[in-house]
Amino acid sequence: MAKLTVKDLEVRGKRVLTRVDYNVPLEEKDGRMVINDVTRIRETLATLELLIEKGARIILLAHLGRPRGRREPSLSLRPVAARLADMIHRPIAFVDDCIGEKVEQTADALKPGDILLLENVRYYGEEEANDAAFAGKLAKVADVYVNDAFGAAHRAHASTEGVARVVAGRGGKCAAGLLMERELKFLGDELENPARPFIVILGGAQVSDKINVIDRLLERADTLLIGGAMTYTFRLALGRKVGKSLVEPDRVSVAQAALEKAKARKVQLLLAMDNIVATPVETGQLNKKGRPIVEWRNPRVNDSPDIPDAEEGMDIGPKTIRTFIEIIPRAKTILWNGPMGVFEDKRFAEGTFAVARAVADATQKGAQSIVGGGDSVKALNLTGRTGQVTFVSTGGGASLEFLEGKVLPGVAALTDQ
Repeated sequence: MAKLTVKDLEVRGKRVLTRVDYNVPLEEKDGRMVINDVTRIRETLATLELLIEKGARIILLAHLGRPRGRREPSLSLRPVAARLADMIHRPIAFVDDCIGEKVEQTADALKPGDILLLENVRYYGEEEANDAAFAGKLAKVADVYVNDAFGAAHRAHASTEGVARVVAGRGGKCAAGLLMERELKFLGDELENPARPFIVILGGAQVSDKINVIDRLLERADTLLIGGAMTYTFRLALGRKVGKSLVEPDRVSVAQAALEKAKARKVQLLLAMDNIVATPVETGQLNKKGRPIVEWRNPRVNDSPDIPDAEEGMDIGPKTIRTFIEIIPRAKTILWNGPMGVFEDKRFAEGTFAVARAVADATQKGAQSIVGGGDSVKALNLTGRTGQVTFVSTGGGASLEFLEGKVLPGVAALTDQ
């Protein structure tokens, strides 16, 4: 994975088309869209500041949400331009398109150190189709291409793979940004031969999202701690009752295979031994996405390995928390991906927050920690401990695919060193 990086480039006066991951969470407040987590913007600042220092004329290309080839006003990147300007302390030009004459004229007018953000590239269906003609239109403003969007690197889209091919085809350089470089370093090189003990903490809802990751990590890890709704599929595999908990019955055999592999390889695999459960009650109302609104009532600690039929597991319980936070400080390397419960509800947040604090504390005592997955990062931010871990991955699905050992199209398309 030895790729050219932005540090290797001579870009003074050149137009540098830079793919960034500004797929930030938005919510509507007082009739306008407001960004409620700036992690993905913040993580690009080092690359932008280096390009400014090098005298590049910077054109930023990004997507937001899933507009499915239509111009959806609520998914405009205009609020991102305003927030980026505040964070980098300089004006950010914005064009309400990503191709065409207006984009080309605005890009040509940039001076060294200027930054232009283009509108949501997914307003065009040709983006996700990796349409060659569309990639060519995007590349019209690129003397050099930089990809700093690790979170989108697992997609062979026009802005991540197609543009790179166009630029490389005419002799231009295609390089990794500083964030991309760090993602590849920590998720690749550092985990290939981790300092031991290597402890992996996995959570979230679905075993299916992490099947191959679990299998691969069982070949490297010393201990796997499993929380979140994933626990209940594993419990089902052990013949336990899970009530109304979120499970994947079709993945029980996968969970059984993981348990057997852990035993064969002498990897300690620990599931939540107790849970916070609650009774789900449908309100008869629908949310903005048209889905039923459910209330969870009567939360309590469930010490039994079985969950009653009318109840749902919502978080790891106090015994599990104590066990996990006793084990985590032993680690020299920690990988955490996925929350321990529905932490957005404070009644079910303590498991996730306790893990976040334990990972940060272990890091401060010398462990190397890598935190990935949007919910894990959000929870870490809520504890105020983000700056106390070694590395925060912005990757999401890209992180998981990279950990599985897959080749990421957005990385493969970059120029080799």
